[in-house]
Amino acid sequence: MSAPAHESALLRTARWRPWEFVIWAVAFALPLLVPSHSLLVNEIAIVALFAMSLDLILGYTGIVSLGHAAFFGFGAYAAALFAKLVMPDPTVGLVFATVLSALLGLVASVTILRGSDLTRLMVTLGTALLLLELANKLDWLTGGADGLQGVVMGPVLGLFEFDLYGRTAAWYSLAVMLVLFLVMRRIVHSPFGATLKAIRDNRLRAMAIGIPVVSRLAVVYTVAAGIAGAAGALLAQTTGFASLDVLAFDRSADVLLMLVIGGVGWLYGGVTGAIVFKLLQNWLSSVTPQYWMFWIGLILVLLVLVGRDRLLKPWTWFGAGRKKGDKGGVA
Repeated sequence: MSAPAHESALLRTARWRPWEFVIWAVAFALPLLVPSHSLLVNEIAIVALFAMSLDLILGYTGIVSLGHAAFFGFGAYAAALFAKLVMPDPTVGLVFATVLSALLGLVASVTILRGSDLTRLMVTLGTALLLLELANKLDWLTGGADGLQGVVMGPVLGLFEFDLYGRTAAWYSLAVMLVLFLVMRRIVHSPFGATLKAIRDNRLRAMAIGIPVVSRLAVVYTVAAGIAGAAGALLAQTTGFASLDVLAFDRSADVLLMLVIGGVGWLYGGVTGAIVFKLLQNWLSSVTPQYWMFWIGLILVLLVLVGRDRLLKPWTWFGAGRKKGDKGGVA
């Protein structure tokens, strides 16, 4: 494919579809349409942003990570400490936490440049566990196991106070999510994003054709870390609290499950997975508080065995309408 043809193909894929405008309009209308669920909307927006940041390195670059919560938790503590010790302005605190998380990602990117997928899994997991233990030991700063309490946030842009119903929090998180979604969309639909996909598909071939693999990996890992830190900062700012839970392994595992549900290599896959996962978690935990994790696990097993597309079409479960060569796995 010639350079102009390749550029036009990138422009076509980057073009907004009508349904995307509808989805975002509905998302911003939800705090008004269902005000009693504004806090849930806020939580979904935060975890969706977190899932998209992981998809940037997993789905588009092929970097497997079990410790992405390290950046999420670091951003949460950075924003909470900034509000408590420096100033309560949420937008300044958000930028501060995002930049610090990106710097941490830049330092940590050295650990993912070499080795196999299994090595990266262990190294990323180890990074998250180190930060978790560090936050636990520095209880004079982070609050340790009791968490960082007494975080009071000022109004967003000096105008919009956080309310008890969570509507301001929901709009704030949705707005940040939209801005960072546009950044990620621009990245993945650019020539830079095309080189990331080439690295994902075959790293050796990408090196052979002159793609600077090391610098590309470092840049995308840094960007993904900054966006994950922004998601963590939003959680701390909208809840007024940061605890060891934000650095726990469960965070990294949950966000991976969201991508399994929604699909990798597609930014809306992180959004879809976050919506489905959080709604299932919310509903099942109210129906069966003790066994909700069992039912989510069962759904995930079915999803992997049957396949995401065929799970929605029961008549294809036993071979009817099955295409030749289709194994029914998760795309």
